[in-house]
Amino acid sequence: MRTQDPSTSLERRNFGLLWLARLISDGGDWLLMIALPVHVLSLTGSSLATAAVFLAELAPALLLGSVAGVLADRWDRRQALVVVNLAQSVLLLPLLAANSRDRLWIVLAVAVVQSSLARLAGPATFGLVPAVVGPGQLTRANSLIGVSDNLARLLGSPLGGIVFELGRLPAVVAVDAVTFLASAALVALIRIAPRPATVEPATGDPATAGSFVRTWLDGLRVVARSRQVAAVFVVGGLGQLAQGFFVVLFVLFVERSLHGDGSAVGLLRGVQAIGAVLGGLLLSVLARRVRASALAGYGFLVFGLVDLTTWNAPAVSTALGLYVALFTAAGVPGLAAVTGLLTVAQSHTPGSHLGRVAGAFEATAAGAQALGVLVAGLLGDRVVLLPLLDAQAGLIALGGVVALALLGTAVRAPAPPTRATVQAAV
Repeated sequence: MRTQDPSTSLERRNFGLLWLARLISDGGDWLLMIALPVHVLSLTGSSLATAAVFLAELAPALLLGSVAGVLADRWDRRQALVVVNLAQSVLLLPLLAANSRDRLWIVLAVAVVQSSLARLAGPATFGLVPAVVGPGQLTRANSLIGVSDNLARLLGSPLGGIVFELGRLPAVVAVDAVTFLASAALVALIRIAPRPATVEPATGDPATAGSFVRTWLDGLRVVARSRQVAAVFVVGGLGQLAQGFFVVLFVLFVERSLHGDGSAVGLLRGVQAIGAVLGGLLLSVLARRVRASALAGYGFLVFGLVDLTTWNAPAVSTALGLYVALFTAAGVPGLAAVTGLLTVAQSHTPGSHLGRVAGAFEATAAGAQALGVLVAGLLGDRVVLLPLLDAQAGLIALGGVVALALLGTAVRAPAPPTRATVQAAV
């Protein structure tokens, strides 16, 4: 009679808990991201004040990404996720007092705090994944996490609007707080070997500022010394630069090229998540048959070609159904590309440095996206729209070319770490 390996059963249990915790927590994030701008607009009637909420959420990613990565490597990552989720739940409560225009500062302060805490959760999760699954399961695990992220977007976005309409901001705060508490409870149930209470030789006394800087610089050296990890930063930077273009130009495309309204904007942004969910489920089955470098390279290439087709399709038809299909299709290679990049980075980064690499990548990505937003914003009203959109697609395709050229076939560490080594680094 065939018996199941206990370690495999534990892997599935641990990953299942992490996956569900992320789904619930991210769903709460989307709930708040939808509700806060609507609340601010209802209080002020100002588009500038509403935009300030988005800037408050973006700034911590740019400023704190690398710092959060250092902290994620110093702390027990599982415990860090529990504490972050609990803190997010409690620090939502000041929003209950943000019920008038003169208290708008409370909304902005909470947005900054919540985004800052989320910066800690990202590197901690990135570093925790290799500890709860085997080295050969990273691609599948990352694809399923991509499914979780997009399900959270699909469920959290409309739920945010519904909850806000039913109970205004207090109801949103209550529901979001519960999601963070539930996420903390699920992560607390994960069982992995404890991280040894040691300090890296290059780090020194963890309490000093000089040690903190040395630890941060040590993480950057990992990026510089590994061709694969450096390539992930280059490819990811190109993708985020293109995303910055997209954030600005997409609305212009729907309004000017498709002659659509706000409902069309919402529909097309939403259906891309459907494609990503379907792609992630398919990839979770085929993960062992496809190299992570191929996922990144060909994922970006196909993504760029789908975008190029989309931007030029109005010359043939502006029927909304065509664009629903195209945006849904774009979600599949988009998810594959991100999964490939994550797997390459995790496979070529020492377990002790996973948080720092993830934090540095997040800061780089935020900077590249901000640059794309700025360039597209400056040129959007001065240059013909189609060449800008084609440039956006070209940046994504260029990322695919760079990935195939620099990553090659070496997508796993030459000697994959053992289970004990990976768990010791968490």
